[in-house]
Amino acid sequence: MEHSGRDRFERYLEDFHSGNTFIHWPGRTITEATNASFCYWTMNKQPLHLDAEYARSAGFGQPLVNGLLVLSIAVGLSIDGMSGAIIANLGYDQVAHDGPVFIGDTVYAESTVLDVRSSSSRLDRGIVHVETRAKNQHGDRVLTFSRHFMVPTRERGAP
Repeated sequence: MEHSGRDRFERYLEDFHSGNTFIHWPGRTITEATNASFCYWTMNKQPLHLDAEYARSAGFGQPLVNGLLVLSIAVGLSIDGMSGAIIANLGYDQVAHDGPVFIGDTVYAESTVLDVRSSSSRLDRGIVHVETRAKNQHGDRVLTFSRHFMVPTRERGAP
């Protein structure tokens, strides 16, 4: 049987089991331009993210990467290999910024399945609950969150 990149990208309800851990690779190195652009796109002009002198005086020694950018990257990293067949994101819970992220850091992520259940209203789909942990290149945890997303069953998702 031939396998395409789509096989790895799309997982269906039957592919998820409590306790499964998915390592998301490759990581994403955050540049100054990426951080500044994200801050401006989202109207977040917090000087801790954009002003090196201010960040130094605040005790960080350098600007912090916007935490919502780190969250967005961690979610994006988790799509490949875990939720490419997603029908909908249903919610994010317990977002914790566990440590600072600086310009030049590379963010990696892994997700563990906490719960899997069939939809109570639609038999062709179900809900997956995962916890995702993001780490920097040194292995230090920088972000943790959980999310619920809806995926089709294999029968519904088959082309």
